[in-house]
Amino acid sequence: MTNKQAAMQVIKTLSGNGFQAFLAGGYVRDMLLGRGVKDFDVATDAKPEIVAGLFSRTLNVGAKFGVVIVLLGGKQVEVATFRNESGYVDGRHPLRVEFTSAQEDAARRDFTINGMFYDQRNDKIIDYIGGQEDLKRKIIRTIGSPDERFGEDYLRMLRAVRFSTQLGFEIEPQTWAAVCRGAGNIARISGERIAMEMEWILTDPNRDKGVLLLAESGMAAAIFGTSYPDQIKFAAEVLKRLRKKVDFALGLAGFFVGFSAKDALEKIRVLKLSRSRTKHVKFLLDGRGSLLDERLSMGQLRMVLAEPHFWDLYELHRAIQRAKGEGVNALVRLRKRIKSLGDIEPTPKPLLDGHELMRLGAEPGPSLGALADEMYMVQLEGKLQTAEQAEKWVRGRLKNSSRTYGKQK
Repeated sequence: MTNKQAAMQVIKTLSGNGFQAFLAGGYVRDMLLGRGVKDFDVATDAKPEIVAGLFSRTLNVGAKFGVVIVLLGGKQVEVATFRNESGYVDGRHPLRVEFTSAQEDAARRDFTINGMFYDQRNDKIIDYIGGQEDLKRKIIRTIGSPDERFGEDYLRMLRAVRFSTQLGFEIEPQTWAAVCRGAGNIARISGERIAMEMEWILTDPNRDKGVLLLAESGMAAAIFGTSYPDQIKFAAEVLKRLRKKVDFALGLAGFFVGFSAKDALEKIRVLKLSRSRTKHVKFLLDGRGSLLDERLSMGQLRMVLAEPHFWDLYELHRAIQRAKGEGVNALVRLRKRIKSLGDIEPTPKPLLDGHELMRLGAEPGPSLGALADEMYMVQLEGKLQTAEQAEKWVRGRLKNSSRTYGKQK
């Protein structure tokens, strides 16, 4: 069962029991735009307890807000009861929720393009708020007063930038003015929710437009605690020149390309990223410029080539060079060197381990590690290919550097 089939089954069950049931929000928007549809959320006049009673498996994760998750055929379908909300006090949660009609439900949503319903059974768009017209005009507009909508949920300001970025739409002037007025409030939203929207923006091919909007609105400064007009312009140029499909870490590295790795990592702490993603960003920012050094030895090249995010680092270098208006000849030559390696393992197992080095006379301690690293680099250069060659090299190194590595036996 696909996500759509699961949603259709939910609608069929609700309708068969005398309730209204429509596909809502993102589904209608993307269907009308001819985009790939990912969201299959259902809106209904059936109250949560009724929805839960009509299906054998449900999750009442947001029942007090009218939301029930229906588990069907291995899929999860979000079913929301038509409602209006009031009494927002923290820029996210309403104090009062009242179950109501489809028309009133549409009026409490964020943007006109997200406030439509689709009646699957009658193949009919239900549009109370002018969403179809704004889709035609390519406009991002709040439903009703923008200050009220953003006051209900501060994250909607970031979502306005996200939809503008993804769809290539302009943000309607009054809506944009409200975003700029309220930009400072975005810092009151949790880092995890901000990170989700930032990921959508920075991984979109139109990401350069998105970051300029973040800077112009003041939200970038509010989120990351700094205003950097010159750096953001260069960042936008770098982001524009990255390949179309990038992951969040590469997008963040492009966003903070004008900062030191230390400063950038301090700023992105607010996003509460995973340790692996943070390490990914650090690797990219620490490595800036390293691939342009044509003195990079074969051993050094093989070491960096073995890094899991090497090609992201290469891509960041290429984008930075293009953004500066400088050539990429050094990177082209580097790629030829990599190609010349063929299918060999970049970082094979060392020919000798620590125990074998001590058997040859190396003393335990830091000097042992230094000797192992030096031998391994010579191995990667292709100068040592067998254990016998490695032993001969180690004996010679110990003989000539006994004070550093220990006494030869």
